[in-house]
This record gives sequence, structure tokens and C-alpha cells, in this order.
Amino acid sequence: MNSKSNITLFLLLSILTSFMSTRLLAQEVVPIHMCVWDPIGKAGPAGQIMKEAKIYAYKWGVDLSYEVYTDERIAIDEFKLGRCDAVNMLGFRAREFNSFTGSLGAIGAIPSYEHLGIIIKSLSSPKAAKLMRVGEYEVLAMGPAGAIFMFTRDKTILRPKDFAGKRVAVLDGIPESEYLTQKHGMTPVNSTIFNSILKFNNGTVDLTAAPAIVYEPFEMHKGLEPDGGIYREPFLYITMQVIARWEKFPEGFFQKARNKAVEDYSKFVKFLTDPEATIPDKYWIDIPDHLYDYWTEDFRESRLELGERGIYDKRTLKLLRKVRCKLSPTSAECTASNRE
Repeated sequence: MNSKSNITLFLLLSILTSFMSTRLLAQEVVPIHMCVWDPIGKAGPAGQIMKEAKIYAYKWGVDLSYEVYTDERIAIDEFKLGRCDAVNMLGFRAREFNSFTGSLGAIGAIPSYEHLGIIIKSLSSPKAAKLMRVGEYEVLAMGPAGAIFMFTRDKTILRPKDFAGKRVAVLDGIPESEYLTQKHGMTPVNSTIFNSILKFNNGTVDLTAAPAIVYEPFEMHKGLEPDGGIYREPFLYITMQVIARWEKFPEGFFQKARNKAVEDYSKFVKFLTDPEATIPDKYWIDIPDHLYDYWTEDFRESRLELGERGIYDKRTLKLLRKVRCKLSPTSAECTASNRE
């Protein structure tokens, strides 16, 4: 065989090898369909995030397709009906699938993004993998969804007990909302995430909770004028969690996804904190030092009670307390006899 024939044979073998490798790769890639919740819709950040997710998913053996929903509950219902293999949701909605991660948004339990970062990194490690799976479901990834601030139409209120008689927007399916409104004598007004803001702006409710990111696009200054404000200390930090049917995915996919979410943590935090700078200083309410303990203790009492009622997972409350005490070891709760 002459040299020209050798070259031809070599090229043919190379093409066949490449073709066979491509076929093998195509056979190994698993098709996965995801329900993606983005309140803004396809024009929201989900579109950009999913473009990047598709690239990484393919590297990890998944051909990812998705459909965007503006209503979180519809996206979750589609997932439960089996019309998609994964869905993203706010942490408190995830409680239905995993009580441990679904309790991360316990009221007053996470004081800062630093605390939240430590918690997410810890829970995303291989050592915590067994906590991520419950039955047919597993937490594919977790990330920050924002510090949640309380917006009030009356900035003279500086203690929890003074909320009595106020109308507050509450989301359906969040049992701690009912407890808190009863505890403080508030009037609950059932709302969705978006119409709670509209109700605040038009005066239908006196109080609502929201991340800073919605202040400017939803013109929340309308509800704050003339006498309202925003409590500077967030009363909780919420997560975004992706819940999936683990049997549908290739081995090792979930751990890679959780690792990537931890890697991107600071990027998402910046996205969430930058809007806080757009809020005028005049709207921020600082709780005086001599009153701050009222809030801390009120939140702690609420968590203990909600833990006893089974609304919050006690294992999660214990973890959150350990992280708080790691960063603030002299805090009174760290030595309290009835600590979480």
C-alpha cells in the first residue's frame, strides 16, 4: 500500500472514529425538560441563565429543554403532574418536597448573605448529599433569591407588637404567615407575589414583604409616600431551589450542579444587592439599639413555636443557629437553655 493510500485510510479511520464517538455521546446524553419560573417571563433573567445552564448540562450528559412560566404555582403543578423533570421555586415552596431545605427561610434565622453563603456551601457539599434527596425528589441546586425587607406605610412603628390591626399581604400556602398574623393581631390579606406590591401601592394593605430588586420597576415609592418606610434589617433571606426527579438524571449530575451554584453565589448576591442602592435614604428605617432585642427575641420565639408545630424542620433550625453562633459566639441565644 502506497503512502497516498495510507493517508486516505488514516483519514477514513479518523472520520469513522469521530463519527462513532459523536454517536456514542448522543446516546449518552439524557433529554431533560424543565419548568422554569420567572415572574417577568421569557424576557426575565431566566432566559440568560438557562442559556448558560444548557451548555453546562450538555457537558454533564443532559440535553436540557425548558418552558418559562410567569406563575410559580402553575410551574410547580406541571412538575407534579410529570410534565417536566425539574422546576425552580422559592425556598418556602420547596418545603413540600424537602422540609430540610424548605425551612431555610425561617423568619429571622439568617442575618446576612455571609451566613447564607456558608449555609448553601455546606448543604451543597457531598457530605450533605443525603439531606438533598427525599423520595423521588432531590434538590438539584440552591442559590440566593434575595433579602426580604418589610415595607410599611407607617414608619413610626418600631416594635413587632405595634403591628396590631394592620393589614398585611400574605401569600397562599405559607402556614407561618397565618401564625404570625394571629400572633401580632394583624389582618391577613391573601395575595400573590405581584399583587401584594400593587395592593401596597394603592393602600389596600399597610404592610408587605419584598426584595429590594422590585422597588424601582414596581414604583414602590407610591406606597411609601407620604409616611412609609422600609426596615433596613431584612427579616429573612430566601433561596431559589431547583427540585428534580433524581432518577431521570445521569449519575453525578446533581453534585456538579450544586457545586456550580456555589461557584456562582457571589455573582447572584451582587445582582440582588445592587438595587438596594437605588432606594432613597429617606425611606430606610433603622431600629434603635434599645429596641432591636425585641425583634430578635420575637423572631426566635416564633421559630421555636413553628418548629414545634412541624412547620419548620428542627434540624434546619439547629443548623442555622450553629452558623449564627459561629459568626457571633457571644450572642445570648448561643447559651440559652431553650435554644434551637
